[in-house]
Amino acid sequence: MRVVIAEDNVLLASGLELLLGSRDIEVSALVTEVPALLDAVERHRPAVVIADVRLPPSFRDEGIRAALELRRRHPGLPVLVLSQYVEKVYARELLSGGTGGVGYLLKDRVSRVGEFVDDLRRVAGGGTVIDPEVVAQLMGAGGRNAVRSLSDRERQVLALMASGLGNTEIGERLFITDNAVHKHIGNIFGKLGLPTTHTGHRRVLAVLAYLDVG
Repeated sequence: MRVVIAEDNVLLASGLELLLGSRDIEVSALVTEVPALLDAVERHRPAVVIADVRLPPSFRDEGIRAALELRRRHPGLPVLVLSQYVEKVYARELLSGGTGGVGYLLKDRVSRVGEFVDDLRRVAGGGTVIDPEVVAQLMGAGGRNAVRSLSDRERQVLALMASGLGNTEIGERLFITDNAVHKHIGNIFGKLGLPTTHTGHRRVLAVLAYLDVG
């Protein structure tokens, strides 16, 4: 699997390169600015792009804008965005449309090497991964809606579901059976008024949309 990384923090960029290399993931290019990122993707056609939300010169939203431009140029291109803080507007823009894998993680997540690599592979495979802290804040932002009606366990299931985990993984995290997970998800969709037919990427987007991402 080939990866292009756009990250201006030299220590983090080097760490990512070493980390991924140790897991047989090839870093085709390591860049620090948007023009170089766009060029690297054209030349290397990576399986997934990792980009910091904020890149030079203004360190505001260059990274996320580049990610959106890349997904416009290459529909379905998997993109994993890293951010220092939860920035809801950027999360909404990244998740609001298009196809293909997409991820939004806080940089602290990188230190959990096994989880980070699993998340990266999930995004490269077309899945959706959202940092649990992002989900938690989005749920807080949507507290005025039907999320209030969810039980504590249903909130836990929703957070894990929105983080990209499947039913079996959710059951393992919460030490409950697959049947229990299925029942909780059914209750969640019922209380939120969401069709139970949504699965995978669409299911995550539907849940986040209802939680007032937009």
